[in-house]
Amino acid sequence: MSNETEVVVSSASGLTQEITSGTHRMTADEPVELGGGGLGPSPYELLLASLGACTSMTLRLYATRKGWDLQKITVRLRHHRVHAQDCIGCEKKRPFLDRIEREIFVTGNLNDEQKARLQIIAESCPVHRTLTASSDIQTSLY
Repeated sequence: MSNETEVVVSSASGLTQEITSGTHRMTADEPVELGGGGLGPSPYELLLASLGACTSMTLRLYATRKGWDLQKITVRLRHHRVHAQDCIGCEKKRPFLDRIEREIFVTGNLNDEQKARLQIIAESCPVHRTLTASSDIQTSLY
């Protein structure tokens, strides 16, 4: 099994982007107030959606494997930029730092110990690990 993922993004009109992933088609755009057409989620909204989906899937898989009564998972995410001095313990000191706030709401017959474990497991979501690690992006222009 390969762990390679491919997504193709093509420019349409203005800032609208057509995204193809296998047989799936999506549109990304910027809001009208930022010069886009508002025809789809912004790139940061897609990034947050990826983290939220991965978090929810990771928690679902874990709870199912443990036989826990996890009925519903809702992940609310926000992205904003903060001054680096506001980030206690940050390794890199830049003028600004991207901050993602993730709130996870779970329903089901779960005790406090199970909820605490789910919070730890959320940190193991593959997208979370990718976002918090250093990534090597290699770019070619043709």
